[in-house]
Amino acid sequence: MSGQVSQVRRWIGLPVVAVVLVVATITVQLTHGGGTYEPLRPADACVERSVTSRATGIDGLTERLVLIGLDEAACTLRTSREALTLQLARQSGDPTTKQVDALREGLLSAVARMKADGSLPKASALVDEVLDSADLNGLLERIIRALPDSVIDRALSTDDVLVRTIDDLDVRALLDDLDDPSALDGRVEKAVTQAVKDSLEARLRDLV
Repeated sequence: MSGQVSQVRRWIGLPVVAVVLVVATITVQLTHGGGTYEPLRPADACVERSVTSRATGIDGLTERLVLIGLDEAACTLRTSREALTLQLARQSGDPTTKQVDALREGLLSAVARMKADGSLPKASALVDEVLDSADLNGLLERIIRALPDSVIDRALSTDDVLVRTIDDLDVRALLDDLDDPSALDGRVEKAVTQAVKDSLEARLRDLV
């Protein structure tokens, strides 16, 4: 009988111990400022912020381009980058002309900003990556690889290639049927990356 009483007391004591632990945890949090917690606000898209990329080469270039471009577009639309991507994913119907124009202009503004801060790589720094994925005959590829960097950089400027790429980009198609906010960056980056490679390849062909 005494064993049963002890068992009952243990079962009764468990909720008491749980309550004590919860109260102690809350007390510690309040002591360290937990009672003044406020949710983080999205960054102001109109305030220039540093944008870095973990990728290199053309992938890194286009990643920065898209992130800056989305900030610029969000600023134009008077919202945050996070809110814009969420809106594009949740809205019913096609993207509006205002959204399409804002993103295109944002990407063009990003090119200008990257040119101004000196973060655009020279075209010659991207040639090997372009040739590695291009479908060129062996002789043409060897001729292009043999061109001095100075010749390539005089004939091609990275900002000009990017501007031409963005002008030709089907932005509306990129924004259409977007059901995942996190997919927007990747979708635009993939399209821009491929377009940049195609543009550079075509213009490299014209050099020889």
